[in-house]
Amino acid sequence: MIEYIGNKYFHLKNSKVSYIFYLMPNQQLGHLYYGKALDHLSESDLDYLAKYENKAAGTVKFSEEDSAFTLSDRPQEYPVYGTSDFRSGAVEMFDGETPLYLDFKYHAHYESKGKERVLSKPATYAEANESETLTIVLTESEHDLKLELNYTIFEESTVIAKNQRITNTGKTAKKITKMLSGHYELPSADYDFLHLSGAWLKERQITRHNLAQGTVSISSLKGASGHQHNPFIALQHKQGTIDTGEVFAMNLIYSGNFLGQAEVDEWDNTRLMLGIHPDQFSWTLKPDETFETPECILGYSDKGLNGLAGEYASFIERHIIDRKWQGQNRPIVINNWEATYFDFDQEKLLKLAQISKDIGIECFVVDDGWFSNRDSDRSSLGDWYCDTKKFPDGLKSFADKIHQMDLQLGIWFEPEMVSPDSKLYQQHPEWVVRHLHKRIAIGRGQYVLDFANPEVVDNIYQQMKKVIEETNLDYIKWDMNRNITEAYSTYLEQNGLNQTEFFHRYILGVYELYTKILTEFPNVLIEGCAGGGGRYDLGILYYSPQIWPSDDSDAVERLKIQSGTLLAYPLSSFSNHVSVVPNHQVGRMTSMKMRQDVAMFGPLGYELDLDQLTESEKKEISERILFYKQHRALLTFGTFRQLIELDDRNNEYCWSVYDGATGEAMVGFYRILAEPNPSVKDYIKLPFVSETEVYQVNNETVSGQVLKQVGIRKPYQFNGANHDRAQVKGDFQSYIYHIKSIKQ
Repeated sequence: MIEYIGNKYFHLKNSKVSYIFYLMPNQQLGHLYYGKALDHLSESDLDYLAKYENKAAGTVKFSEEDSAFTLSDRPQEYPVYGTSDFRSGAVEMFDGETPLYLDFKYHAHYESKGKERVLSKPATYAEANESETLTIVLTESEHDLKLELNYTIFEESTVIAKNQRITNTGKTAKKITKMLSGHYELPSADYDFLHLSGAWLKERQITRHNLAQGTVSISSLKGASGHQHNPFIALQHKQGTIDTGEVFAMNLIYSGNFLGQAEVDEWDNTRLMLGIHPDQFSWTLKPDETFETPECILGYSDKGLNGLAGEYASFIERHIIDRKWQGQNRPIVINNWEATYFDFDQEKLLKLAQISKDIGIECFVVDDGWFSNRDSDRSSLGDWYCDTKKFPDGLKSFADKIHQMDLQLGIWFEPEMVSPDSKLYQQHPEWVVRHLHKRIAIGRGQYVLDFANPEVVDNIYQQMKKVIEETNLDYIKWDMNRNITEAYSTYLEQNGLNQTEFFHRYILGVYELYTKILTEFPNVLIEGCAGGGGRYDLGILYYSPQIWPSDDSDAVERLKIQSGTLLAYPLSSFSNHVSVVPNHQVGRMTSMKMRQDVAMFGPLGYELDLDQLTESEKKEISERILFYKQHRALLTFGTFRQLIELDDRNNEYCWSVYDGATGEAMVGFYRILAEPNPSVKDYIKLPFVSETEVYQVNNETVSGQVLKQVGIRKPYQFNGANHDRAQVKGDFQSYIYHIKSIKQ
């Protein structure tokens, strides 16, 4: 999958994609192409692509030796600001207070097959026959630096994984102030900059910006990827749709501060970059030390947003999420949070668990409030031991009773936080992230523990380990409800380390706790959660095969949240809960049917007091759970596709999952507000069916060519007169189509 042509050109290729770069006259790396696969390229073809000349007046040339060569508008692989290129660079370094205008020249390259999955470092992985990695070694002789650029290409994927390592080969320390992971350049600005923005309760909404000369950027400086922005960015062609046009994307395998941006120069060249945010970041590189960036995955599709989503989903499930979860049934959970909040004891939970078991639920998750003296969200974090008032016989006895019901057991933790009244804080106030001055911000009545300190990480692990062993725990819900303020570490100060290294060291500490847990307890399923969707990223998915997408469980809001998220993350990564109405976040009333019709796309769960439901409602849930279990593999791991164009004015959504091997599909149609006197001839095309086959659509038989060229008919909507024929009525409508190929 890797070709080296004419001692100058590097071509990474498979059946889907090509990525080409080359040695420029200054021995730096120039970018040539990323897109649909090119085959049998000759050296003259590549010479043609590499021919580049700019004679604009006032252009600064790279060196006196070559008065014709400039980097001012030339596409590059890892650019440096200020060396005739005045656009933002990917790397910046200082020697003391002196900026280094780095000149990394080609030294060597080597190749390797496969990538080992190493728990301590979230990154892509693959078997030896599934990927090839090209490492380019560049040196900066004047400043004694070695830079390694890693490119990995995978079989049957358009994804290219990139990261970098820089080593100080000199005798004095240097300081990195910026080092981004992802970089890509296009010779056009005819694209929209697309990203996923929002806030708590409305995460990952699809947002578009027109590209024009200048820079558009998104970022997080919260210590986490955050509710407001996500470390996923894309360029979608202006004429593109959900099924047509080119899309170029980047997603960062990282959970801390990040910056993503698109910069357009005066010639409409577009530079896309993504990586650790340079604000509040630096790293001291001592002699013989190496710094490595998190990995970034580039994605490409010439089949619109659905094409990109499909590429990313299959890649993430196979090469980022632990493969042990691929195709494995995710348990249907009941979480007690909205059923009880902090007002519960063992008997109340056991009653709820028994009802859950009776209707087909498989895992009982005890949420916040089970530990220490935790009766509100203002106490006890950091003291991870059983509240004997709620569990007089201890957690082991309770866990045994749950397991005797043939239910799995899950428990909520917020391991990165500590409350001021906790024993842990009283014993170790120096373990809190806080500046030396008197004033300190406090959020949600809690402080952040200094996970840059290995001793803190180990203390929390030892507490969690005891609970996991005592309860034979199956499932962890890992929450994180407060972002970092006044970032300062006593540990870093005592060890002579720069405070601007804190944010990166903190997130490495989070990964270390995950590593400790999964090394000793590899079969525990961890659900990521950060105040809902405040840390929904590939770094967390590396450890947690699913994430709580938002604290907003309202079915209508989840349509927007999940439609946005599905551009960058697989359906199997969701944790979807059917909750009570009026909804606890927005107060909206929706039917049990709609709530279940939305939640069943992905791992299914419930979060309501089953004891307060009518027998009819319990029967409705039981029947849906039975249906879900029969089709769980399709609804969790099937190929997902949006069937209606997406924008912020959508009144209708249509989701589909299909299995190409069996010809089975599930389609969910949703309408938020009812329409008066609607058309009865509205159809939605199904591009995934085979025109040569016949399908059963619920209780009707339809040919594949009709479904593909005309589509499924939207459900008949109540129009004031069609009482007997209406299939949906009122606001917040949903309708499920079950589609099966009929073998003739």
